[in-house]
Amino acid sequence: MTIADTLHETYTALSANRVRSGLTILGIVIGIASVIALVSVGQGAQASISSSINSLGSNLLIVTPGAQKGPGVAISAGRGSAKTLTQEDADAIASQVANVAAVASEVSGRYQVTAAGTNTNTTVDGVTSAYPAIRNVEIDQGSFITDTQVASRAKVAVLGPTTATDLFGDGTDPVDPASVIGQTIRIKGVEFTVIGMTVAKGGSGFSNADDMVYIPATAAELFLAGDQYLTSIDVQAASAGDMTQVQDDITTTLLARHHLSDPTQADFSVINQADILATASSITGTLTLLLGAIAGISLLVGGIGIMNMMLTTVTERTREIGLRKAIGAKNGDISRQFLAEAIALTLVGGVVGIALGSAISFVVASSGILQTSVSWQSIVLAFGVSGGIGIAFGYYPARRAASLNPIEALRYE
Repeated sequence: MTIADTLHETYTALSANRVRSGLTILGIVIGIASVIALVSVGQGAQASISSSINSLGSNLLIVTPGAQKGPGVAISAGRGSAKTLTQEDADAIASQVANVAAVASEVSGRYQVTAAGTNTNTTVDGVTSAYPAIRNVEIDQGSFITDTQVASRAKVAVLGPTTATDLFGDGTDPVDPASVIGQTIRIKGVEFTVIGMTVAKGGSGFSNADDMVYIPATAAELFLAGDQYLTSIDVQAASAGDMTQVQDDITTTLLARHHLSDPTQADFSVINQADILATASSITGTLTLLLGAIAGISLLVGGIGIMNMMLTTVTERTREIGLRKAIGAKNGDISRQFLAEAIALTLVGGVVGIALGSAISFVVASSGILQTSVSWQSIVLAFGVSGGIGIAFGYYPARRAASLNPIEALRYE
């Protein structure tokens, strides 16, 4: 029996009962489309989170304050009300730690910001001139805060595009950056002059860089915080390979400055961007596998449907099988015929399912509901799985058909 004969017989057999074949294919289509769509959601989430973390800056280390740990002392590491970092700590990191490209101090808090009859509640971040380079912030119009303005505690501000629209726009269309420069805003009753506006960057997962007001760190300490403590210190390592060494050196330097000998008693934390990215990737990878496994259940159900159909087909075509054997068909010919039919069902379902799953992913991404990403690996995997299901669930019915006794088959009513 040639390949052409097998293909022709497969088409004839499946076309004889189009409704049943179509319903069987539908089970595979739903399974493959579910796998493609759900895996694309997981991969899209992973790409989105990785992009957000990378947008925080390159080779970034963040030093945050924390209450000193010890017997009878509550642990409160990380961002919070603890005040343990000073500008002198930032200066020590810049001057004493090797392979540091830049250091930026931050004094941040959330305040009500008003301007010309409008107001918004947003994050006000006191920063230094090194901040844009470390955190990948670009200026759309005007200028960013300079060292001179930091030294003089100048009452100047740079707005994110969302904040600028909230304060000076109509609430719908983005505001013209040129119209914002020179405007006056009030933070905690203190007037600041707007000198610049940043390029739209989007939320980072930790904060929204577009909904932000930047002022000199010294001005934030004097007019807003009322003390000399920093909320964080941003450190940019010279290269990705230096991050671990820089992290260890920062810890050693600050322990010495804070007169602490035991690292477990540190009143600060050093967060490594690479560690955050690895942890986030691990979580989203597990999520993607979970989504794929859930969708895989529908593939299993579709495979069982194929087996059920093929067993029914074998029963219905018992006399045909007996006649084929009587005129010389071998067991291998019968087995290949029914196996080809099962594989054809799954491959057709796989192709349609891949197209449908990709279309669903595109619609979801276009609507802005979620970010999705259909990779060629998931398509190849889905196509391979569909073929594997055809072989796995078509093998038993094919073997059963091949093992029929031709005499008994011809007598079958």
